[in-house]
Order: sequence, then structure tokens, then C-alpha cells
Amino acid sequence: MSSWSPTDVDRVAVNTIRFLAVDMVERANSGHPGAPMGLAPLGYTLFARHLRHSPTNPAWPNRDRFVLSCGHASALIYALLHLSGYDLSLDEIKNFRQYGSKTPGHPEYGLTPGVETTTGPLGQGLSNAVGMAIAREKLAAEFNQDGLSLFDYRTWVFVSDGDLMEGLASEACSLAGHLKLGSLKVFWDDNRISIDGSTDLSFSEDVGKRFEAYGWNVLRVEDGNDLPALDEAAAKAAQETERPTLVVVRTHIAYGSPNKQDSSSAHGSPLGEEEVELTKKALGWPLEPTFHIPEEAREAFSKVVARGKRLEAEWKALRQTHRERAPEQASELDRRLESRLPEGWENSVPAFSPKDGPIATRNASGVVLNALAAVFPEFITGSADLTGSVNTYLAGGGDFSASDRLARNFRFGVREHAMGAILNGLTLSKTFIPYAGTFLVFSDYMRASVRLAALMEIGSIFVFTHDSIFLGEDGPTHQPEGHLASLRAIPHLTVLRPADANEVAAAWAVAIESRHRPTAIILTRQKLPIFEQTAELARNGLARGGYVLSEAPSGSPQGILIATGSEVATAIEAQALLLEQGIETRVVSLPSWDLFEAQSPEYRERVLPSSLTARVSVEAGRSLGWHRWVGDRGAIVAVDRFGASAPYTDLREPFGFTAENVAARMKSVLGRPASPTAD
Repeated sequence: MSSWSPTDVDRVAVNTIRFLAVDMVERANSGHPGAPMGLAPLGYTLFARHLRHSPTNPAWPNRDRFVLSCGHASALIYALLHLSGYDLSLDEIKNFRQYGSKTPGHPEYGLTPGVETTTGPLGQGLSNAVGMAIAREKLAAEFNQDGLSLFDYRTWVFVSDGDLMEGLASEACSLAGHLKLGSLKVFWDDNRISIDGSTDLSFSEDVGKRFEAYGWNVLRVEDGNDLPALDEAAAKAAQETERPTLVVVRTHIAYGSPNKQDSSSAHGSPLGEEEVELTKKALGWPLEPTFHIPEEAREAFSKVVARGKRLEAEWKALRQTHRERAPEQASELDRRLESRLPEGWENSVPAFSPKDGPIATRNASGVVLNALAAVFPEFITGSADLTGSVNTYLAGGGDFSASDRLARNFRFGVREHAMGAILNGLTLSKTFIPYAGTFLVFSDYMRASVRLAALMEIGSIFVFTHDSIFLGEDGPTHQPEGHLASLRAIPHLTVLRPADANEVAAAWAVAIESRHRPTAIILTRQKLPIFEQTAELARNGLARGGYVLSEAPSGSPQGILIATGSEVATAIEAQALLLEQGIETRVVSLPSWDLFEAQSPEYRERVLPSSLTARVSVEAGRSLGWHRWVGDRGAIVAVDRFGASAPYTDLREPFGFTAENVAARMKSVLGRPASPTAD
């Protein structure tokens, strides 16, 4: 049993959290008051008594992580952060859901101090937390020593019914149980209400038994207002080190509201002026002023900052002992914590020559990764049961498991969505460079995670292979036609489709250096030639998004062939055919639209002169967006229908990806005859 005997001060603190949330939503006339009202006792218990955090230094590396997976309850975390002493003022609390505030409708990483990840799309936060727990296990295995537990933090999560309905959560929690992530502590807000009404409408399983089947430790608290019971459950969860823990907490949405408690109407709408008054009266809260914070509440949270500073100081003392005992390891940890890349790492990026080809870019990627892994101990990787196909495996790196925390390869199983979300959690640790791979067509299954990585502006790396109809015999179910266009539509996502092995090496260099935005590297199944020019041009050219790969012999081209990935080789062949017919063209490799768009107008003009309007683009994907680069006069060779099952060489002609067709399209743009005129 818990030894805690809550006082009136504790109960005032709980109601302070409740009514800060109520007042936030009421002033904004928008938001979700119900969950914060029900979760206030649990939030208070965790933040005031169990969470090892340092509000004056939210980035303290060994802090416990707190993830509000049910991000619609954001008013709860903002109230807790403010009361705990984070740099979140009462004015920001009052500015809830307003333009430019640090208190947006759903928590956003990098905007609000103390928010560990962006949540809102249900299941994402919980799955990110699995990645955070994996990061903790790996850091502990790498850096902890006898008597020096540098990394022993825990990851605490609040989840809703909706979180646990999402398939994403099932994927991630199944893997968490398999990996025995004992530092993961999840509290389920079992309020039995969804937007549509009672969860009985769609959700009748025994969640606790499901999680027991996953291999989790399952605890229960029958009354979400019972502070000692919540305290005891948190303590028991903290003591469990062999299994992740789910605590089922029976709560009441909009607790204390006479007319809206246990009602779906309190889920996503303000209580309304009359109901707010009734609720405050029911819970003995003053009607005025709004955003009232009694001295008792300040007193209840007063020890949080001091405790955090003490914990941080103790950790710094451990770091000093670590420096004295293992200076080289301590120096490596410093580098990782400061997000510095290893000295001279660029020298490990391999270069390729034509004699090394032809080689599929997925295979070239595997060569590059294994070369870089020798100098990047923070490289960790995985795939969705496609390791041999996507070539992400680090040779000699072992398979991460419950018994091997040092291993660098993750077996995510057929769980693409969880893989993406877990990857984001690993990236948020800021001590690893994680990447993971699957087929491009399956990027659909993880799109939400890719998008959130871009929204958070974190450096997750997504490897997507089998990038076009030219994967061949598997047919249109596996052939991505619109996926490049779809990924390019995501803001802040760098999309790279390299043309050969040297562009692959350059793509990985860009991805590694891009710590503040995610990267999608798009790779082929089929073998491609290696161009002699890319050994010299690719590193700088790819980093700028596009460059002149092959210039017209005279330096005065009549037209431009623009291509990405495997179709660059087709453009080079078409250039040769056109030259035989007296037509000089330039070939531009354009592996990244977004990076090219970010270049100066002068650079873009040098590569794609506005005076050269005769342009043909060649890419085995949708034509959507290509008009930006070819203009009204140009032609687009693309795939605007589904593919077909056949050997990839048999698909070139029917889909128009032959040098002859590309040359003919250029001649048409130039107004030339379809074939040379006979003498």
C-alpha cells in the first residue's frame, strides 16, 4: 500500500489542474476539457511524486520522458508544465490554441518546453515512446558501468481508448512486449467514452488480457481519483524492470461536471459558461478569477524544481566519475549528446567507378551504410521484415533483442507504421542516427509517422526501395506510381532519388548532416550503370538537389533532359541518340526537388536556364508536379496509370521509358520530324 496520505493541499492542486484546463478551453472556445478533468489526479501524482525531471533544464539527458499520447488532452500537460516550473507562463496558458502561442491545440515538439514529442494522431505518442524506451536500453548498454547508471530513465505515457484502438498501437506494443522494454510505463485513461458515445459502440475487448498476451505487466486502479492507489500503481510500475507496464485507470471524463461527466459531449467541446459555473460550485472552486492558482497549489508543486536540480546535479557527478574512469567513452558520449559528427567521417563515404557497376541503388546503399557504420557507432537500423531486400543490415551488428541491447539491427516484423513511429522516438533521443527500410509502396502504411517527423523537423531517415514499375514481376500491387509525388507533398521532408551508386553515397551524406529534417531515400531494385561524372559531381550536385550531369558537347544545348533515379540512364542514352541526329541536349539529374528549390535563383538558372524551354522530364512516377520544371512547352514521360506484372526489361517499351521514345519526345518539343530525313 502507498504510504502517501494526501492532504487538502494535494486536493487543491488536483482541482487547480482541472480548472486551468477548463478555463483554457472555455477562453479559446475550442478544445477538449473532459480528459484533463478526469486525468488531473494521475497527472498530479506523476509530476509531483514520480517523474524524475528537471523543469529548469528540459533537455537533461537522463530525465524521465513523459508522453501525452492522447494529445487532444493538451490542456492537461500545459497546466502540469506551468505548475511544475517549466518555462511556460500563465499568459501562454491563457493563449491556448491561439496563433503564435506555445500552447497549441495538440502538443508540438520543439515549441513547448517539456513536450517530448508531437502528439495528436492517436497511437503515435505511444509508439514514439517505444522508441524512447529502446533508446534508453541501448544507451544503458553502451555507457552504464558498475555503480554508474548514467542512463536509467523511464518513459511514462498517458493513453486514451482511441490510442489503444489504433492498429499502430497494437503493432508497437506487441514489439515492446517482445523486447521486454521494462522502462516503459503506460497509463490507460479508461473513461469508456469516445466522440461518438460509449466505447461499447465499437470496443468491447479485454484490453488488460490483450496486453498480458503481449508480455506486459498489467496493473489496475479502480478509481482514478484515489491518489494513494495511483501513487502505489506508479511505484509498482517503476519497480518493474523486466516487462513494460500497462496501468488500467478507471476515470470519469469531465469529472465533477453535474451534466457532462461521463458524456461524449465533454470530449471535444467547451463545457459552456453555465456548466463551468455548476462544476466549480460542485467541486468547491471559486467562480472568479478564471485561471485561479491558489497558493496551496504552488506549494504542492514547489518541491519539483528543487528535486529536479538535485537529480541533475547527482547525474553530473556521475558523469564526472565516468570521465575519470573511462575518458574515451566519456568523450564519445559528449560527442553524441552534443550531436557532433565524428571527425573526418566524410573520408569514410565510399566512391564508385563505372567498373563497379552496374549495381542496384539499394545494393549500393548497403555498401555505403556498412562503410559508414565503422565510424558512426550511433548508426542503428531496421526493416519491416525485408532486411535482405532493402539492404539496411549492418554486418556484424547483431540483432537487437531482450538479451542483446548492444546490437544495432532491429527486426520490426511486418509492422511498417510502428517502425516509422518507433524510428521517430529513437531520433528524439538525439544520441542515435536511426534509419529503417521498406518498399516504397508500403510508405503508405507509415505515412503518418513520416509526416510527423517532418512536422517535428527531426532527422529520421526512411529508406524506400523497389521504387517504380521496374521492380517487375510483383506487379501493380507492389509498384509505386504516385508515391514519389505523395512524399514530395510533405513539407520539410527531403526526398532523394539517386541515379547511381555515387549519388547514393551523396544521398547518405546529406541525410546524415540533416539533423533538423527527415530524409526519404528512394532506391531501385534493378541494376543501374555508374556514371563516370558522378564520382566528381554527385556530392555537391546532389546536396543542391540538381545539377548538370552531362553537358552538350558544344556547351550550347538546344534542349534539356531532366530525370531522377533509374531514368537518368535513359536520359543519357537519349542524349546520345539525339546527338547522332545533330541535336545537342543537356542532361540534368534532379534527385531532390525540395533541395533544388532551396538553392539561389542564380544556381537554378545555371542548371535550368529560362531561355531553354525545350525540356523533357523522365521519371517512372506520376507526372504530378513535373510541369514546374518542364514548363508549358515541355513534355513529361511518366507513369499515370498502374503498372503491370512482367520482367522489368519488358516494361520499358509499353510504358515509354526507352531512349528512343525520350528522344522522339524531345524532337517533338523542338518541332523536328519524328525520324531523320533521308538524303
